[in-house]
Amino acid sequence: MNMKKIYTILSLFLSLLMGQECDADGVELWGEWYNIESTTLLGLWSQELTGSIPPEIGCLRNLEWLRLGNNQLTGEIPPEIGNLTNLTDLHLGFNQLTGEIPIEIGNLIDLDYLNLRTNQLTGGIPLELGNLKNLTVLALMYNQLSGTIPSRLESLTNLNDNHPIGEIPPNLGSLTNLNYWHLEEHQLKGEIPLEVCDLIKSNNLYMPNIIRENNLINTCE
Repeated sequence: MNMKKIYTILSLFLSLLMGQECDADGVELWGEWYNIESTTLLGLWSQELTGSIPPEIGCLRNLEWLRLGNNQLTGEIPPEIGNLTNLTDLHLGFNQLTGEIPIEIGNLIDLDYLNLRTNQLTGGIPLELGNLKNLTVLALMYNQLSGTIPSRLESLTNLNDNHPIGEIPPNLGSLTNLNYWHLEEHQLKGEIPLEVCDLIKSNNLYMPNIIRENNLINTCE
């Protein structure tokens, strides 16, 4: 049994434990009805949505593309998001979401794009994000995240656009496909590891603004 099937079975089991009920045909989200089998895209960008993200969104098991960015959504990201194991694109940025990043996002192993930027998320970056081997874009900037960047993120070698927080660990030098790095205004501190300096030089990453707007010690010169 492959990992995707295992994650799907575990997600369904957890849904039953948490009492999530899915209608046989569909779910109602923000006043609209969505068919469980046929809904693969849900794009509600800039629709002035308010309130929390309903946990019933986890019933849309065939969803591949979910964009709820640039609204006024509040509350925590429901762990039922982790049931959407066919997702390749998840954008919840530019809202007012709070709480920690749910570890269940680590179930979304087909995810290519993850944007949670510009919310009020707290806590650390879950180790489970290291499961997302297909991820090319990870945007976490402009939140209230704390701690260091988990070393398991070094396995995300397909990343080409990254927005980390905390100290810069040497293992990020292994992200050889990185070509654009948003590090401004992240309250980064400490020295830039030599391994990351090599990446900066080899990929021609631009650094002056990053150094100026953080508390980094430039060891790359």
